[in-house]
Amino acid sequence: MTASAFPRRAALQLGAGLAAAGTLGRPALAQSAARTLRFVPHTNLQTPDALQSSTLISLNAAHAIWDQLYGLDSKLQPRPQMAQGHELSEDRLRWRFRLRAGLRFHDGEPVRAVDCVASINRWSQRDLFGKRLAAQLEEMRATSDTEFEIRLKQPYNQLLYGLGATACYIMPERVAQTPATTTVADFTGSGPFVFRRDEWVSGASVVFTRNEAYVPRDERPDMWAGGKVAKLDRIEWRIMPDPSTAISALQTGEVDWLERPLADLLPLLRGRRGLEVKTIDPIGVWAELRLNDSVPPFDNPAMRRALFPALRQVDYMQSLVGGDPSLYRTGVGAFLPGSPAASDVGLEAVTGERSIERARQAVKAAGYQGETIIQMAATDISSAAAMSPVAQQMLREIGLNVDYQSVDWGTLISRANAAGAAERANWHCYCTGWAGLWVSNPGSHLHLYGTRPNPRLETLRDAWFDAADAAAQQRITREMQAIAFEEPPFLPLGQYFTPQAYSTRLSGFVPSPIALFWNLEKAA
Repeated sequence: MTASAFPRRAALQLGAGLAAAGTLGRPALAQSAARTLRFVPHTNLQTPDALQSSTLISLNAAHAIWDQLYGLDSKLQPRPQMAQGHELSEDRLRWRFRLRAGLRFHDGEPVRAVDCVASINRWSQRDLFGKRLAAQLEEMRATSDTEFEIRLKQPYNQLLYGLGATACYIMPERVAQTPATTTVADFTGSGPFVFRRDEWVSGASVVFTRNEAYVPRDERPDMWAGGKVAKLDRIEWRIMPDPSTAISALQTGEVDWLERPLADLLPLLRGRRGLEVKTIDPIGVWAELRLNDSVPPFDNPAMRRALFPALRQVDYMQSLVGGDPSLYRTGVGAFLPGSPAASDVGLEAVTGERSIERARQAVKAAGYQGETIIQMAATDISSAAAMSPVAQQMLREIGLNVDYQSVDWGTLISRANAAGAAERANWHCYCTGWAGLWVSNPGSHLHLYGTRPNPRLETLRDAWFDAADAAAQQRITREMQAIAFEEPPFLPLGQYFTPQAYSTRLSGFVPSPIALFWNLEKAA
């Protein structure tokens, strides 16, 4: 039928119907958009399996997908999460745990005690806190569908902290039986969001949807503890390695939240209507220039110490967050400032008079013969991209022959973690940042022990685990920091706090060292 033959009355009725449909459809579309969060993470996700990756991006994903038996609160104290509670025997050798009611995996199956036992076993193969548990374990077994017990050979005071502060995520037994050396292929979770593997495009996008069956604790959210209430139906990660593209997308409303906007571009966002620039992480990030102490020339401690006179922590911090001193801290040692492990031991190495010439002389005295220094620089993480040129300039100024290699973060980590002798020799240093929580104690500060075993530090770490009280632990960490300046596995570069940028339509952020998506709301 041609347009001219269409009855006028029918056309008017159709037009009215379309108008009504449009009127009704717009609120529905607006409501749908309001329940979808578009998030730009700081880098690409390689895997959500946090046991296979020490990166924060994996922890961002893992915390959304899987729940934990205990969760750390903002005072860094472990509180029951999936666990209803526990009982500890008088001799501190037997722990009994009970699961709270209503826990189910994303496939609808109930969470059982055998799932928890299998998940803890997998975690204990790789994580330092877990390995310590394995070394002291007499037996771990499920006593019913909702209860299990851990019997130890000797007391383990850090057990609850380890369960809540590290990558001990509860997976179905069949998934947790995957060796810790192998990345899990089944991402069936126990947490408030479902990982949509069918929509995962590495380097482009990651999608999570709300777990309709998740039962949160009836408590106020407090970092990783309390009630994890999923108020968003859909979370879309948009991978945007180019900082300018990400900033533009936030300004136009294409995305809602930038996890780590480039500091140089923040002035474009501050004061802009509808946008907020604010620090959400209360703990901050500890930065380092990691050194490969397993290959020449950095296998020589004197060569590593020679770098200290040239180190200006303020240069690295300002490259990250600009000149605002409230956003960074210098005079930083091997542990996070303000944590129980931090001390002033050996800090003159980073706070004393700076001298490029003294560093040059120290390099010569250490026997440097002009060997090539391969510096890896991650281009797809803004913090590494900002600090790496500063390190390159410092190394060249003191006379080192630097081969500056720009790589993506996945390639960098793969090379840094390679086990073969040839692969280990394929890099000498790189800049990175660690969420401060992980460098607040010797149990999770992985880079403290270097790229090859350091028996002195490992012996002290074991003593720290066994220490009777906080005072004994502090005596041990003071000695550890002294060794870290004597035989440096890294150069500490400072502590910084990264402002995040987001739409003012978002509310309910839960302060945390990683991005959390529960409790978040988005206004229409």
